[in-house]
Amino acid sequence: MTTLPTRDRSVDAEVLPSDRSGRWAGIRWAVPSIVTVAVLVAVWQIYVVTSGVRPQVLPSPVRVVEQGWAHRDEIATHAAATLQVTLIGFAVSLSAAWVLAVIVDFSPWLRRALVPLFVASQTVPIVAIAPLMIIWFGFGLLPKILVVALVTFFPMAIGLIEGFAAADRDAGALLRSMGASRVQEFGYVRLPSALPRFFTSLRIAITYAVVGAVFAEYVGASVGLGIYMSLQKNSFRTDLVLAAVLVTALLSIALYLTTFAVERLVAPWARTENRSRRD
Repeated sequence: MTTLPTRDRSVDAEVLPSDRSGRWAGIRWAVPSIVTVAVLVAVWQIYVVTSGVRPQVLPSPVRVVEQGWAHRDEIATHAAATLQVTLIGFAVSLSAAWVLAVIVDFSPWLRRALVPLFVASQTVPIVAIAPLMIIWFGFGLLPKILVVALVTFFPMAIGLIEGFAAADRDAGALLRSMGASRVQEFGYVRLPSALPRFFTSLRIAITYAVVGAVFAEYVGASVGLGIYMSLQKNSFRTDLVLAAVLVTALLSIALYLTTFAVERLVAPWARTENRSRRD
């Protein structure tokens, strides 16, 4: 009679504590930020109450939350439009960054030709880019998508290019000595080594994406958090402007945290490597 293998409980004893320590480390990492925000909000509330400043100038945090909740349906509609622009523009940027970074990695000549252009593209401020996109492509969805793509492309492209270049040369030489092709070397060595840097740059880019979308809407749009803040500012509703700012920040934080979940699924070893670099 064949016996089934029993579960090795020593493995659980080794793995579970590390998982718990990882969760506790995440909580400990978030506590200082939460405490700092709570203190700042409390100081803000106390100042508004004691100084008697007008709500049109500086509303209290309580008023911002109350008015934001009262206008939640309207704000949610504009937030959905901003999120749509952010995700589509970021998807375009992500695809372009991967395609160009892989092409550049396979062609040293293109690396020397294109990387300086990528760097030069960042010298053009978003303040100048957004109005031009509106002039060239109108007030539809396309110009806002292009603004988001242009704002977020550089960090991801450079992160990938540098990640590919930082691959272990010895491992690549070993594969080539065993008859591996350049594509096989890329898939087995260069691509895995680039993922930690890529996810670091991805987190930077995703926060830029929301800012780029809001600014593009601020310049010209019919719906979105950017145009909503502009309209409320013109109506001297500072409380609703700040409520929209709060929603924008929450969207950025949610997208930022999502990158950690994606990283854990796609490249679980990347977190260990990034942690070792910090240590």
